[in-house]
Amino acid sequence: MTRRALSLSAYLTYARSASAPGVAPAWPDRPAGPLVWGFAEETEQGRALASLAARLVAQRPEVSVWLSGRVPHRPGLTTVPMPRDLSGDDLRHMRRLRPDVALWTGQALRPGLLATLSESGSHMIALALADAPFPVDAPRWLPDPAPATLALFDSLYTNGAAASRRVRRLGVETDRVHDATAFLDTEAPLDCPDGLHEEIAALVAGRPIWLAARLRAEEASDILYAHRQASRLAHRMLLIVSPADAEAARHISRVLRSEQMRVCDWENGDMPDENTQVLLAGGPEELGLWYRLAPLAFLGGSLMTGTGGEDPFEAAALGTAILYGPNVGAHLGAYSRLVSAGAARIVRDADSLGTAVSHLVAPDQAATMAHAGWDVISSGAQLVDRVLAEVCDVLDERGLA
Repeated sequence: MTRRALSLSAYLTYARSASAPGVAPAWPDRPAGPLVWGFAEETEQGRALASLAARLVAQRPEVSVWLSGRVPHRPGLTTVPMPRDLSGDDLRHMRRLRPDVALWTGQALRPGLLATLSESGSHMIALALADAPFPVDAPRWLPDPAPATLALFDSLYTNGAAASRRVRRLGVETDRVHDATAFLDTEAPLDCPDGLHEEIAALVAGRPIWLAARLRAEEASDILYAHRQASRLAHRMLLIVSPADAEAARHISRVLRSEQMRVCDWENGDMPDENTQVLLAGGPEELGLWYRLAPLAFLGGSLMTGTGGEDPFEAAALGTAILYGPNVGAHLGAYSRLVSAGAARIVRDADSLGTAVSHLVAPDQAATMAHAGWDVISSGAQLVDRVLAEVCDVLDERGLA
């Protein structure tokens, strides 16, 4: 037995001796058809995993997908408890469930769980591996089980060349390690009626346009201040406001009336003209139209505390340059990735927002940012396509089509 295998064997011996007491989670009975089980311990990876799983079910309705960890609830997907790594009862139950494919995300490893999946015959795929250590919840006196645990995977998709080198240095066979990109939540772009887009685009042709998407009531005054500031340099500038909900819409409408701005009330059937300063749109269900129309968007919920911000990939997927405030904790990884690519920029207050809009609403500036955002989204979509193809190939080879 190699030293690497001994390290995993030592961990599993420790895990059996330290087996956690308690009742095993109540998992559903194993479905009759193919079963794919995905695991995520971080929220951003959980959203990406749920998006991938939804696409898999859409392509292969006969496949059942279970998701464990920090994953959102999605129609057609089953959320089940995460198995405990130091529980003999949990691991024995895992052997009986025998998922056909296991999808593991991120750095944190659970050697007992992963070894059980491998022993039960699961085809194992690791995603979102970064150039960072692989933590394992084990005593320091045990030899590191991470190298042997990584060797259990049939395919390992990393976040880039540096991460791939790290995995290979730990002894994983080169042909199993794939240079890839960040594992992203790649939802299908928001829809929009073609005829309506063409009609509105013709009405506002030649005007600089920016969008405040999913705007909260508390942010309305700052947005209008920024718009007035930016309009000093571009007198024909048009602001489109898409409120986060009906309550925000009512408040924003009152603020617009008090500011005596020339408003097109979209919900009342108004259409914009040359004199319109602000187009007050309907709710988020129409954002597919407004993202396509505006080259630059400020994403709401980010200038105020308590909301965590909005998912920026929604805008980036439709070729929109992004501005956002400092309060985006719920989507920090996504914003950081877009900032690194040059697709998004942070603003701190109404003054900095007005300055940023004045600079970035120029077609060449917005186009450069939008292209960078599209590169991020498209690379993430390519990774999802590769993983889906691998999963489907495995199911076909096992006669589970």
